[in-house]
Amino acid sequence: MKVSWREWLEVLITSIIKVSGYSAILFVLVIFLFLMIEGLPTLGEVSLENLFGRRWYPIEDYFGLLPLLGGSLLVTLGAILVAVPFGLGTAIYIAEVAPRWAREVLKPFVEIMAGVPSVVLGFIGILVFVPRLRVLLDLPTGLTGFTGALLLGFLSIPTIVSVAEDALDAVPRSYRDAALALGATQWQTIWRVTLPAARSGVITAVMLGLGRAIGETMAVMMVTGNAPVVPGSPLALFAPLRTMTATIAAEMGEVATGSTHYHVLFFVGIVLFLISLVVNITASAVVFRQRKRAERILS
Repeated sequence: MKVSWREWLEVLITSIIKVSGYSAILFVLVIFLFLMIEGLPTLGEVSLENLFGRRWYPIEDYFGLLPLLGGSLLVTLGAILVAVPFGLGTAIYIAEVAPRWAREVLKPFVEIMAGVPSVVLGFIGILVFVPRLRVLLDLPTGLTGFTGALLLGFLSIPTIVSVAEDALDAVPRSYRDAALALGATQWQTIWRVTLPAARSGVITAVMLGLGRAIGETMAVMMVTGNAPVVPGSPLALFAPLRTMTATIAAEMGEVATGSTHYHVLFFVGIVLFLISLVVNITASAVVFRQRKRAERILS
């Protein structure tokens, strides 16, 4: 039986798609393997007491990760507190409230914001946010974790808006019409019908925004002050901090290949990788559980 060129083309395209899908998994595994090879020697060169200590000062062989881990978590938490309300609010406005002309303007604008390089936002932070926040909050310096949290929040907002708006827009129009026909107001329809129906997509949007905040480097390195101090309370957000990503970016170019400091920086990369993996697995588990619940309700 003769096979037509269209069938050959379909087989070729299918094979390319499969290879592309499997290659994504392969690239992640290769990256993780490289991090393990370069970072695991840390466990043989640095004691656990030193590695999980409260002081980061590689010149004197202090490699405590607690200041870096605490700074990253505090700045990321502050960024999410900024990004989630504004991001979800903007997504709800674009999907449910805005007139058609406003939606056609706002949605492309949000996509453009997502493409702004973080280093540009870092320059804006240094020139605009840092001096004004120092005066407004009466701080010794404007280079604080709070400034970094604001910038990370602004960087995460476009991601949250884009994904959440698509999830809200995918909710069938019949859901809204049914709620309005039963006498619900527009806000009640949004809060009790549309948002629950788009819950999995909204959770995914928040998790992607969280991932963007955790992995950001340049903006936080430019405005957080880069002081490796263990946060003693949430108020430490208004003092200089240092994140794990900023530490890797600032110090990797200065260390000798194969040194203890070199291996510790890769170990920091392993910690970052595992945190991102936990965030993604958690998001996938939540979305999967929500979908199964919805399927049970519909059945």
